[in-house]
Amino acid sequence: YEGEMTFFHKHGTARNHADYVLPEAQSVIMVALPYWTEDFDQTRAILADSQAAYVSRYAVGRDYHKVLRSRLKQLAQYLSTLVPEGIHRPVVDSAPVSEVSFAVQAGLGWRGKHTLLLQKNTGSFYFLGALLTSVKIEPTEAINGHCGQCSRCIQACPTGAIVGPHTVDARRCISYLTIEYGGSIPEDLRPTMANRIYGCDDCQLACPWNKFAQPSVLADFAVRPGLQDVGLAELFAWDEASFLRRTEGSPIRRIGHEKWVRNIAVALGNAIRQGPDSATAQAIAATLATRLDDPSALVREHVQWALAQHPRLPPAPPF
Repeated sequence: YEGEMTFFHKHGTARNHADYVLPEAQSVIMVALPYWTEDFDQTRAILADSQAAYVSRYAVGRDYHKVLRSRLKQLAQYLSTLVPEGIHRPVVDSAPVSEVSFAVQAGLGWRGKHTLLLQKNTGSFYFLGALLTSVKIEPTEAINGHCGQCSRCIQACPTGAIVGPHTVDARRCISYLTIEYGGSIPEDLRPTMANRIYGCDDCQLACPWNKFAQPSVLADFAVRPGLQDVGLAELFAWDEASFLRRTEGSPIRRIGHEKWVRNIAVALGNAIRQGPDSATAQAIAATLATRLDDPSALVREHVQWALAQHPRLPPAPPF
């Protein structure tokens, strides 16, 4: 189910052994940092607006890798004052470490049926980080899961990517398709993506435990200018220089301009289908047509598909 994420096989079961990353490791300190910053109604309103651009809420602020790594370094410095001879290594998606597995063992929560870590008091909207250390620390106890018979996350997945409790088929997951995957998005999945152009939060939004989500107090995770109440057409018009400038310091930048435009083209095609006879649909089609001669064959293909969602438009020329 991993799709093109071959790194899962590259390191295999070593991901569950801290000494694979830090040979001197005796303990793993797991931390969770909340990132949710807005009202749930605001989030759902964006999803309900076919012409609005939906970006997974973890990515609307500053790149979490930098924020969390800085805090883990501070924790390592503090630990060094207690045990000067200790060796420490902070990890934030930067080494083959199974963060969720370690977090479960550390008693931070349990693995939900959507595969994310869940906590009773805070839900799942937080980033995980690990501090590997040579200092031997008394371990905390794992806790039991509390999902019970609930399957709301499974039912909420737009593409049916959660194929069973605790199992996600990445090849169908919108987060994978819009972020990790670099090819042509399967046509049968494009309509289910709606206006989600970078990631997806549906399984988390459906989870009852997230009604207890604690808002982040960090300004770093607030929605950055340019991503607040922004329309698909506006983002589609960004050239590569604009994309790089506007996503500086953002996790969005890693997907590159080509995939960014590809994703938005799909969303615009879905918006057209919401009202094919309206002047709005004609305006969306005009926006899409600006990239019919895009240098990228990948972009042109998705633009053509998007235009084809308007039944009254003549077919676009072959890309």
